[in-house]
Amino acid sequence: MLSLLTEHPLICAMLLILIDLVLWRLIGTDGHNWKLVLRVVIFSLFSLLLFNEGMNPLEPAPWADNVPLHLAATGLQIGWWLFGARTLTVLIGAVMMQRVGHTGRLLQDLLGAVIFLVAVIAALAYVLDLPVKGVLATSGALAIIVGLALQSTLSDVFSGIVLNTTKPYQLDDWIAIDGTEGRVIDIDWRATRLQTSQGSMIVIPNSLAAKAKITNFSRPSDMFGVSISLQVSPHVRPNTVIDALERAMQGCRILLNKPSPKVALKNSSPAGAEYEISGFVASMSEKREVRNQLFDLAYRHLQASGVNLLSSVEPNPPGNLSRPRALLDSSPIFSTLRQEEKETFSQNMALKTFRTGEVILAAGEVSDHLFIIESGVVTVTLSRHGTPFESGRMGPGEVIGEAGILEDSSVPATFAAKTPCALYRIEKAYLKPCLAARHDINDAMKTLLDFRLHKAQTLTQDVPVIVPKKGFLQWLRNRV
Repeated sequence: MLSLLTEHPLICAMLLILIDLVLWRLIGTDGHNWKLVLRVVIFSLFSLLLFNEGMNPLEPAPWADNVPLHLAATGLQIGWWLFGARTLTVLIGAVMMQRVGHTGRLLQDLLGAVIFLVAVIAALAYVLDLPVKGVLATSGALAIIVGLALQSTLSDVFSGIVLNTTKPYQLDDWIAIDGTEGRVIDIDWRATRLQTSQGSMIVIPNSLAAKAKITNFSRPSDMFGVSISLQVSPHVRPNTVIDALERAMQGCRILLNKPSPKVALKNSSPAGAEYEISGFVASMSEKREVRNQLFDLAYRHLQASGVNLLSSVEPNPPGNLSRPRALLDSSPIFSTLRQEEKETFSQNMALKTFRTGEVILAAGEVSDHLFIIESGVVTVTLSRHGTPFESGRMGPGEVIGEAGILEDSSVPATFAAKTPCALYRIEKAYLKPCLAARHDINDAMKTLLDFRLHKAQTLTQDVPVIVPKKGFLQWLRNRV
């Protein structure tokens, strides 16, 4: 077998090509670097074999008197040019992927096409000894015809090159192209593919994307804009609406403090006044949650200020209801009371106001009364290893002090006014017999207390520390 290979080097050359193809297929993506090394080694051996046997790829094949041998040598010499072009494109692709990542794939493909074109022309000129000028002239005329036929496709290709060079967006960016919003999942020769929030895929030709207005929500990468718009009656004083919306804005803890969120009157007409709350969040996945929370908070704080959102059917104004009575209607816990019970409750509620920063209920304090927030934002603070941190914020309709009413106990949280607040106070001596008679309200307060205690325990428990693995290489690196 060895004698056969040494006596017939052409067979060895063909075997090298087959070995390269087989190994390239067998080695997976994890061994990409090994694939590159093997390809370079095999190409070097292939080149050494050809030049050693007198088959110079820069000259026509030898053995013109032996037709089968001459054809085999010609094929191997042409294969050398194509093999070299492929090896060069793979090396260039590996370098570009390390430097520019997936966005350089289009440029990589274009360079690969140019390299293969040069290799084919060189093979025609040196190996086959054909007149290259005539081939180039013919190919130029053919290129004009093909270019006219593929004008739209070529426009997409060159627009893709411009997009990859200027990089208005990259893979995994959330963008909007002329109002079409989605996450970039692929950029190829012809089009950009977006995955929408509904999970569908949209294909946008590169020529359209290059001319369109592009909004990139992922840049800068550490904050993402979010806004909501609301319409109220134009007869309500703007300052009243803005104050209520600013409290709603401060009640949303996920909004970033810098850049600070804003409330603005966008438009006013006889049909209604439009207000906007705008701010930033740290993650794209938080936008939907924040929008929903802002709408809910805006509704509650506007209602606490006596302002209703604009609708085609205006709600019937309440028949001279007092603020404590209206607050019981909006409270999730006390809304099930009968009308006469709400009237009695409202007469036993005392208004108490708190300035910004003033403590409403300290951690560990057993409350002998229940507070219902009428207006403003209350911040909830817990402590972990002596370090306080904000765990939540509360708004109109929510209650404070249920632990002291139900179990004569306390919660480990401090409740303080983040904005000027107004709360209605119900004494324990009055509320306790009412809870004994109304088990549904007692159960609702018990469920709320259990939820708060569980959340406080979850937020204050120790986070397990992950100990990094230490090996010989890490030890050696620390010693250097």
